[in-house]
Amino acid sequence: MFLLVASIVTCLLAWACLHDVRTREIPDWISVLIGAVAVVSSLLGWLGLSIVWVLAGGVVGLAIAYALFRFAKLGGGDGKLIIALGMLVGPVGILIVLFGTAIAGGVLSLIAMLRGERDYAYVPAIAAGFVGYVGFVHFLV
Repeated sequence: MFLLVASIVTCLLAWACLHDVRTREIPDWISVLIGAVAVVSSLLGWLGLSIVWVLAGGVVGLAIAYALFRFAKLGGGDGKLIIALGMLVGPVGILIVLFGTAIAGGVLSLIAMLRGERDYAYVPAIAAGFVGYVGFVHFLV
């Protein structure tokens, strides 16, 4: 069932990517829906995480997203997406997601520099980090 949940979230992240690339904004309903999917999936036993770990993942995601928002000028929509993904993957999983996000974000940054852009959409990097996490968890663990 984890792959079904991951597929739904990947589709939501793809929608967020398209919206972020076009408008540089992320609709709040996407982050709320991912958080709701995390809570419902946990309560149904589909995630393999108890509700306590879902909430702990949200708290870790909140701490990291706040720090990135406050000091690294990450957008608020990106921060809300990190919190929702933290709820979905738990406190350790969000660290793995953010590691992949950092790598993908570095590639996006280089592409933006080569194009002479100072502002670029970051949701594609977050989505790449999540897809990398799903591949890591599903195929290597």
